[in-house]
Amino acid sequence: MIDASHAAQLLTRYSMSRAAYALLCLAVAGLLISSKGSVEILAGVAAMLLAIGVLALQRFFQHRLSEHTHYKAIIDQATDGIFIVDAIDLKVVYCNGTFAERLGYTMTEALQLKLPQIFAVGDASTESLLARLADAEARILPMQQCCKNGNLMDIELRRNLLEMNGRSVYAYITRDVSVRRKAEQQLIDNQQRLDRMAHHDQLTGLPNRHYLMSFLPDAITSASATGTMLGVVFLDLDRFKHINDTRGHETGDKLLQEVARRVRSCVRDTDVVIRMGGDEFVIVLRNVKSHEEIAHGASRIVATLNEPIIVDNHALQTSASIGVSLFPRDGANMMDLLKHSDTAMYQAKDRGRNNVQMFSAVMNRKLEHRVAMEAALRDAIRLRQLDVHYQPFVNLLSRKIVGLEALIRWHHPVDGMIPPDRFIPVAEETGLVVALGNYVLHRTLQNMAAWRRAGAALVPVSVNVSPAQLQRGELRSTISTLLKTYGLTPDLLQLEMTEGAVFDASIAQTGESRQDSIAQLRDLGIKIAIDDFGTGYSSLSYLKHWRVDMLKIDKSFVRDLVTDSSDLAIVSAIIAIARHLKIQVIAEGIEGYQQAEILRNLGCNLGQGFLFAKPMPAEECLAILSSKTADPEPVADDEDVDMLALHRIANE
Repeated sequence: MIDASHAAQLLTRYSMSRAAYALLCLAVAGLLISSKGSVEILAGVAAMLLAIGVLALQRFFQHRLSEHTHYKAIIDQATDGIFIVDAIDLKVVYCNGTFAERLGYTMTEALQLKLPQIFAVGDASTESLLARLADAEARILPMQQCCKNGNLMDIELRRNLLEMNGRSVYAYITRDVSVRRKAEQQLIDNQQRLDRMAHHDQLTGLPNRHYLMSFLPDAITSASATGTMLGVVFLDLDRFKHINDTRGHETGDKLLQEVARRVRSCVRDTDVVIRMGGDEFVIVLRNVKSHEEIAHGASRIVATLNEPIIVDNHALQTSASIGVSLFPRDGANMMDLLKHSDTAMYQAKDRGRNNVQMFSAVMNRKLEHRVAMEAALRDAIRLRQLDVHYQPFVNLLSRKIVGLEALIRWHHPVDGMIPPDRFIPVAEETGLVVALGNYVLHRTLQNMAAWRRAGAALVPVSVNVSPAQLQRGELRSTISTLLKTYGLTPDLLQLEMTEGAVFDASIAQTGESRQDSIAQLRDLGIKIAIDDFGTGYSSLSYLKHWRVDMLKIDKSFVRDLVTDSSDLAIVSAIIAIARHLKIQVIAEGIEGYQQAEILRNLGCNLGQGFLFAKPMPAEECLAILSSKTADPEPVADDEDVDMLALHRIANE
């Protein structure tokens, strides 16, 4: 043993302070690894300290172990596992307590180990193990150590070839990084979980819209490179909102899950099914060889969704409208393909739902026309290019004008008069029909107030009401306000609604029921008419339970009334039923005297059509209402003359 002063000289001579500092840093690093600090920072610190530790070992073994017990004490207390192996027989000649304890050995057992027993190398030979361990002389090497109980421990390793007592030895410093590896794996798992949550739908497990935005451009690029076609299928469930409203959202969710499963089963593994949101899905069909292949695949989806879906022991019937666009025929980028498949899907909706439509240039022109029409219609409402014309209801017996129907007209400054059948469907699709309906109500009551001030005898005016107006639940308050504003009584107003608006149960109703809404309007004193009767649901049970005042026989039955016995039978039955239910009947589309005569003989007392008058502006209508000929005395022997006179006045 050497005295303290000599030890101090040795420490100074061999830079003992650096070695001790390095080993102490190793111990501190071990403590840091177990803390909650940044994994990435600690990994860098650990690498640096391992390198410093190797330098310390080099200094240590450049001098005799027996003469420098201070070094040995520091190494024995290090938090890293350190062991020395003979370079010839690969047997452990020295190890510290940390090494033995971590592997589960006693010091005596650890000193009996050979190098191949320490590392997990599988079936690798000793030569291949040494070849791999040689890399640890140049860099930190990730390895796994075998514990006594058979477990494996993740470590980082550095190795140096040293001289000890005249023989070559390998000195190894091992750092336990199993905690860090576990933390890193947890970070990876969490990142993958977050990535899946961001790119997959939680309800169905399918990829979502965000996934499509990154996937489809790559799929297009791949299809372009290989010269193959790509099919983009846009699927929308029919009347899904009705199921949600009547069965509840929980049932709707289960239905969507089953729909997702069925659609996924209809396509290949290489195809991708995406839930866009709500009841909309997109299917990307890859490596398509022909148009027929895509059409067949889409039709297969329609067929499988037509099969009843059992949810909570209830059989639900659903269907799908599908639109298809093809790359490269229908678009060269993601936005065009999605837009065109969406356009084709709406075409499928327009053609009765539950079918497949392939996108075509004609559809695109129709879409462009609809968009242009919508923009022009918005401008027409804003710039007040719209007007209301009136067509009389005539008593077929007395030939008196007993009412008017208010009809919206659009006079475009460039295109002239635009027929209602061109812009009304666009208004219904875009929601503008509510604004149009309110405009007609306001203008009609405004005109009626002006007619009264001019001294004309007012007759009830019938105004068409859309399903959207009825659904909003604001119609009664709107009408009440307008009647008070213009000082008119409710009996001067009649509302015309189609059978779909009144009876169609698939149309969702928010708030109170349609039956309650209509009953409240009648309680206000307003009459209710069913327009185009005979072309919609025509349910006799509805006529029995719902309170309506008038049925308007659709002009399609009146047109061929003289020549078609079936039309005659239908009209006769409608008139007979209405008479027994004490409901008035008015026939639309009367254009000939024979039609008027037959209707009168069948018991229909009211008629409307070009035979009597075409729709006319408010000024012309005022002239007729103010004229004595608008209320002629009935002349039994001269009916034709009377009608001609009325017709002539209405068209002057």
